This record gives sequence, structure tokens and C-alpha cells, in this order.
Amino acid sequence: MGMTIMSTTIITPMTDLDPNAALLRLMTWLSPAFPVGAFSYSHGIERAVHDGLIHDKTSLQNWLYDLMHHGSVWNDAVLFAASWRASDSGVDFQHIAELGEAMAGSKERHMETMLQGNAFLHAIRHWGVKESAFADDMPYPVAVAAIAASNGVSLKPALAAFLHAVLSNLIQGAVRLIPLGQSHGVALMAAMEMQIITIAAQAADSNLDDLGSATIMSDIMAMQHETQYSRVFRS
Repeated sequence: MGMTIMSTTIITPMTDLDPNAALLRLMTWLSPAFPVGAFSYSHGIERAVHDGLIHDKTSLQNWLYDLMHHGSVWNDAVLFAASWRASDSGVDFQHIAELGEAMAGSKERHMETMLQGNAFLHAIRHWGVKESAFADDMPYPVAVAAIAASNGVSLKPALAAFLHAVLSNLIQGAVRLIPLGQSHGVALMAAMEMQIITIAAQAADSNLDDLGSATIMSDIMAMQHETQYSRVFRS
């Protein structure tokens, strides 16, 4: 997986954006309707359901808990925080984008983060952001963080909203795969609320030295999903 980032990644912070406008933008950018194609990705959960590792609400909740505390979702949160701080300071964060791309543990994880990041950067130009402000390719958490910082959205709320959007997408995918009822999905989001707040707070105080993953089974599922004969999701 070669690096494709070409240009210097510096975004000039906006300091005069109304706080309500910043909040509305964040809600829009992380809405299921925002065209990043997040609904197409299961993050390896489809294979885990296929193999019976995830089969009900409890097993799904445990899987998501591990991703948030010890796996790829935690790493995305750390990358998000580092990118937000760099963007907020108006300094180059190309090395963070390159690190985020290099940390993708499988072909489909790489596709998931890069295609969503690129789709996000393309859609965000409706807000008048110049194309020259971005590198050619950027992982999804890095892209969202950079834009959030440059639009006056504070780090912890932005992180919490990002984590909420990621988990919501994975839960909605699992609702269709297991299957679970919509009420179970909503109950799971409610149960994960304090975990989202906790991880957002921890990641906000993190640095790149805190990157690391121990969710080996999730990585294996992501790799095996690449060759799954019949599937619904892209990852």
C-alpha cells in the first residue's frame, strides 16, 4: 500500500465562525446523509457475524468496546486528536495523514479509511474550502479532524461526535447482518454513550505514542472478509 499524499497539509484556521454554525456543520458532516459512503463498510464485522463471533447484542457490544479501547477505533481517535491540534495550530500534519494510511491493517481497512477520507474532502468543498488546502489523499479521521478544527469546533465535542458516527454506522450494519431489531440498535447506542465520552476524553489528551492495537481477531476478520464469497459490505 503505497503512500499517495502529494501536497503539504496545512489548513488555515477560521476564527470568526459562529459557534452555532460550527455545530451545524459538524452535525451535517457526520450525518448518515453525508456522502462518504460509510454505510458501505462493516469494518470486518460482516465476517465476524459470518463466523459466529458476533451473534447478538452482547457480543456486538463487547466487539465494539474492544475496538474503542484497544483497537482501530481507538487509533482513529488518537489520529483525530493529533490532526485536530495540528490543524488548529496551522501547522503541517502530512506526517499524521501518512501514518494513518500506513496503519491500515488490511487492504479493505485501507480502502475504507482512504475512500471515506477522500469522499469527505470532496463533499466539504461545498463549504468553500479550497482544494489546495488538502493533500491528495487523507485518512477519514484525519480529514474530519482537520476540517473540524479549521471551523472552530472544539476537540472533545468533535471527537465524541466522530466516535458516535463511527459506532452508529457499525451498529446499523450489524442490525442488518445478525439480525437485530432497531430497538436493540438504539439500546446499544445508549449503552455505549459513556464509553464514547470516556474514549473522547482520553484521546483528547493522547499523542501519537499512544497508538497501538491488540484486537487481533478484528484484524483477521478484516483480512478474511476480502475473500468472502458472498457479502453485502465493502469491508
